[in-house]
Amino acid sequence: MDHQDEPAPTAEEIEVRPLEIGEDATAFRTLNEEWISRYFTLEKKDRETLGDPEIMILRQGGRIFQVWADGRVAGCVALIALDDQVYELSKMAVAPELRGRGIGRTLLLHAIGQAKKLGAKRLFLASNAILKSAVHVYEAVGFRHMPPETLPHMHYVRSNVYMEFPL
Repeated sequence: MDHQDEPAPTAEEIEVRPLEIGEDATAFRTLNEEWISRYFTLEKKDRETLGDPEIMILRQGGRIFQVWADGRVAGCVALIALDDQVYELSKMAVAPELRGRGIGRTLLLHAIGQAKKLGAKRLFLASNAILKSAVHVYEAVGFRHMPPETLPHMHYVRSNVYMEFPL
């Protein structure tokens, strides 16, 4: 059977796991490079973060979560710590063939729950209006649009949508 003919996993058939220090972060890098390169250009900040997420995220107090389905990483998201109470939700990606199945929403809700457990006082993100599905899911779970000057600077040229989750 061709892999494309297999039913895609649903949100009920996935498992969200943290990426731990020392674990292989290849899927985190490749999933993000795929969507960024499809719509935009990889920026210096992307290359730095994706090139060494252990140093740039995990060892700085942040977290990375990966969705596993059928024995492989199907999606990911990061909570990048600006300090111990302020986190940027960043680098959210779902494998192209699995988009539209609720995996991103499950991952997003997991990241919000983890930010709360970490004691976050602020959780924010930057996106782009061209990513309509992503912006819609952010709105649907409770992120609110904010003026960019009210949020910490996120260093991405492509950003034109700025949102914060009320904690």
